[in-house]
Amino acid sequence: MKNPRLIALTALISAMCAVGAFIKIPLGVGSAALDSSPALVSAVFLPPAAAGVAAMVGHFVSALTAGAPLGPLHILIAGEMFVIISVFAFFHRKGWHRMKWWFFIVANGFLAVLPFYWVISPAFFAASVAGILAATFVNAALGAVAMPFVQKAVVRKGPVR
Repeated sequence: MKNPRLIALTALISAMCAVGAFIKIPLGVGSAALDSSPALVSAVFLPPAAAGVAAMVGHFVSALTAGAPLGPLHILIAGEMFVIISVFAFFHRKGWHRMKWWFFIVANGFLAVLPFYWVISPAFFAASVAGILAATFVNAALGAVAMPFVQKAVVRKGPVR
């Protein structure tokens, strides 16, 4: 990344994701927070990989503030967040606006939790999927409300390439 504007905007969105990580959603799962909303909105002006990096930072801060150690499971979740937000941003750039929201809800609310069915236990999966899905809806709703306003501002300046 040699573009200073891209680096600065990615750092700014990462910081916003980190702030969102401190706003916990009390659903029984320790790291459910508002860390994804800024990354979703960044799909308007950041390339997919940069938006994914911001989502990874948000998850790491969310895990730290929930008292969860940053072990291999949180590295897996951060990787999932990178892929989910990157694909979301790719769909946004292609103009597949309904598809991006459906993808985010299904991928973040269900598919990202699915590996823990085998890694931890079926009981953990059953207990956490409802809370994660609810947190996904909250993040998606906040992102959907903010995105049109950001889109208007980006039209004037243009997206980062």
